[in-house]
Amino acid sequence: MPIEIKELHIKINVSEENARNRPVQEDITKKEKLIEACVEQVMEILAKKEER
Repeated sequence: MPIEIKELHIKINVSEENARNRPVQEDITKKEKLIEACVEQVMEILAKKEER
């Protein structure tokens, strides 16, 4: 028997102090590294498909 959730309450607190203290360049570097890792994995998957 499936369970149905009719209401979901989500509560979060956002603090602007953390966003201001963190350097923007660090965020860009992390994003670039993540994108690079994703592209590498996709290229590996495509290479494996070509081998078949």
